[in-house]
Amino acid sequence: MNRALVTALLGIGTAQAIKIPLTYMTAKKWDWSQLIQTGGMPSSHSAGVSALATYIAMKRGLSAIDFAITSVFGAVVMYDAMGVRLAAGEIAVEVNEIDEQVERLAKQHPGLYHTRRRKALKERLGHLPREVLGGAILGVAIGASSYLLEKKK
Repeated sequence: MNRALVTALLGIGTAQAIKIPLTYMTAKKWDWSQLIQTGGMPSSHSAGVSALATYIAMKRGLSAIDFAITSVFGAVVMYDAMGVRLAAGEIAVEVNEIDEQVERLAKQHPGLYHTRRRKALKERLGHLPREVLGGAILGVAIGASSYLLEKKK
């Protein structure tokens, strides 16, 4: 068994599972689709890469090349979640709103033709900095726990 891989996957799975009760607390309804949704608190990407980097740091040391690789990989993933993916989600919000506005205009002006998109663009893609931080903290806890549990055996 590859403990590092299992630790990273556990970080991802735990973060996704935590989204269900957190969504319930705000929306007052159970949304099981949160298990496979992107975005939201905590970031499962951040949790996975942080769990992996933490486990490797504790197992191999901070000077190990595999820790360096996972740290840089993790930084890129977390930066992307807050930057490119968040911006793409914000653009999707604007495009969906424009589509609605053009549809309203088309109804008001005979001869103007517009067919609304069958499916709106997905708006929840990226993460706010606090969601990335939450995922990173969760991942560090999972990575450290995995290492400590392994060490006890």
